[in-house]
Amino acid sequence: MAFTTEPKVAYRAAQLYAGIRTQVRLQELDSGLIPQLHDEVLAWLAEQGTQPSGPPFMRYYVINMEDKMDIELGWPIDKELMGNGRINVSEFPAGRYASLVYTGIENGIPGNAVLIEWADQQGLLWDRWEDPQGDAFAARVEYFLTDPADEPDMSQWETEVAIKLADAEQLELLE
Repeated sequence: MAFTTEPKVAYRAAQLYAGIRTQVRLQELDSGLIPQLHDEVLAWLAEQGTQPSGPPFMRYYVINMEDKMDIELGWPIDKELMGNGRINVSEFPAGRYASLVYTGIENGIPGNAVLIEWADQQGLLWDRWEDPQGDAFAARVEYFLTDPADEPDMSQWETEVAIKLADAEQLELLE
């Protein structure tokens, strides 16, 4: 079995979400931070009388593999809520996204590499820019599709990586 699905491009509508934004080093992601922040947002949503409308995610605002990454962990929601300072309510922008699903948490970096290489071969450009802290993205997201309560074997967990592509207006500026 291949560890990724075939990459694809699809239009996605804007999606509201609730999340906690933080800056961490790559190594810190294995410290239990991901489930801790997901659980905190989930508890807050319950206090608001609402449930997530999709799987938990990690959004990458700025990627810097050697230093701190600017990320947000949260859940999609269907209705507008007011954040509380720690928990933000925001949205993923509408647009075309390239995506694929990879299997096994150990395949996160290779799965992202497959998508990036495929997009390069297709001549696709990301909605990204250089930031003093690293590579910044309008929307680069990993959705955790497998519930660990249903599948305890991390090598079987499925994760969708989706990265927003540059809009036509952005491409015109590059010409």
